[in-house]
Amino acid sequence: MHFNHYGGEAARLAAALANGAEPWEPHELEPVLDAHGIADRRLTGAQARRVWEWSRRLGACFGAQPPAVRCERINVLLADSASRPYISLHDGTPHLHYSSEGADPAAHIRAVTAAGLSYVACFASPDRLGRCAREGCDRVFVDVSRNGRRAYCTLRCSNNDAVRRHRAQHRTPPPRRP
Repeated sequence: MHFNHYGGEAARLAAALANGAEPWEPHELEPVLDAHGIADRRLTGAQARRVWEWSRRLGACFGAQPPAVRCERINVLLADSASRPYISLHDGTPHLHYSSEGADPAAHIRAVTAAGLSYVACFASPDRLGRCAREGCDRVFVDVSRNGRRAYCTLRCSNNDAVRRHRAQHRTPPPRRP
């Protein structure tokens, strides 16, 4: 499935941030932001902490949940990001920006990720904001598969779960003792 930059890539950034296991140092966050197209990625320690706190809230928008609950959670993020979208022509082509030019990098990340989640929920399917189905894995993902039926965060989790199910089916009970 193809998403535009602010929809798909921003939602994938939201997933990457939500999957962070520990609070980041600014230098640890830079490659993640770079991989998802964030231009201003030099954060102070305080800004990195704000992004970490925000990332915990992003995770609640992923996984199976009633549409009304997911939409309410995304609406709260949109309200809390307090941004005003505008059309920019800085590269000659009209496109949307979700935070003002020169905005604090942490505020920009909040605005972009909230907009990305809303884009996927409204223009793709809310169910494309998934949570891994493998027991013991709580990672989130944006389902960009053609049919929108992805259930695992990675192929590795899918394979591990298939092996577990196979072994459970073919497990023989221990021999009975007389």
